[in-house]
Amino acid sequence: MILKPEEIVKGAIGPFDDFADGYGNPGASGLGYISVLKLETGKVQADMDKVLEGIVSYDRAETNGSYVGQINMIAASSFNGLNGLVWGYDVAKHESIANGTLKPLFERERKDGTKIPIYPVDPLLDAGTRIFGTQEQRRFPLLPGAHVACAVKSNTIKGPNSIWCAIALAIAEDQTKDSNLFIEDAGDSIPADSEEARATYLYGLMEKIATSIVRCGDDSDVKYKEIFLGYKTEWIPEGHVGCALTCAPYIVMAKNAIPKKGPESLLSMSLPEWEKEQNFS
Repeated sequence: MILKPEEIVKGAIGPFDDFADGYGNPGASGLGYISVLKLETGKVQADMDKVLEGIVSYDRAETNGSYVGQINMIAASSFNGLNGLVWGYDVAKHESIANGTLKPLFERERKDGTKIPIYPVDPLLDAGTRIFGTQEQRRFPLLPGAHVACAVKSNTIKGPNSIWCAIALAIAEDQTKDSNLFIEDAGDSIPADSEEARATYLYGLMEKIATSIVRCGDDSDVKYKEIFLGYKTEWIPEGHVGCALTCAPYIVMAKNAIPKKGPESLLSMSLPEWEKEQNFS
C-alpha cells in the first residue's frame, strides 16, 4: 500500500505539544515522517583536549542557526522515502518555491537526455529554521534527549584551516515508487588562497555532488526531476577547533505546530501562511 501525502502528514504528528520528536519513537500518530534540512558550523578555543574540543565544536554546530541541540543524533542512510515529506517543499512550502521565483544555479543531464535544474538549497534551510527556531528564539524544536535518526555527516579540524559542509536533496520524478535522495558531504583544507578562489573551489564541488546524484539515480534506475544544493564554510583561526555539520533529521511534528484546519492543510499552505497562523513574527 502506497500512502498518499494526506495520509503521510496525518501520520507525522508526535505525542508532545510543543516539541518535535524523532521518527520511529513511540506515540506518533502514524507511519509518516517529515525531513528537515540543516547546514551549520561551530568553533571553540583549543584549550581542552582533542576529544572535548570536538564535542563542543560539534555541539555549537548543532545549536547555531536552526536549533537541533540536546538530541541523540543517530546516523541513518540518506533517503526521504514513500512515507516521508519535506518541510518547506511538500508541506508549508517556502515562499520562493511556492511562487516559482527560485532560479537554478546550473543543470545536469540525465541518461535519457532530460536536463535537471539544480536550485540553491537556501529556502529549505530557511524553512528548517522557521519550524525549529534558534537557540535564542525556539519554536517547535526537537524534544531534549530525543533519539533522532538523521542523514548526517560532519568534519572537525584544528585551525588555521577552512572547513565546509554541503547538502543536496534530489526530488524523485515518480514518488509512488522511488524515494528522494540526500547527499551530505563535509571536508576541510580548501586549496585556495582567497575568498574568491575558495568560492570557485566549492562551486566546483557542488557540480561534482550533482554529478554523484545523477549516477546514484542511474544505479537504481531512478529519475530525479530537480535538485536543491548548497554549502556552508568557515575559516577556523589558529588556536581554535571547528566543526562543519550537515544533517537532515527525520521527525514527527509537535501537536501545536498543526494548523487548525488539520495536518492535511499543510500540503496547500505556504510557510508564511503557517507562520501567520502560529502568530510568529
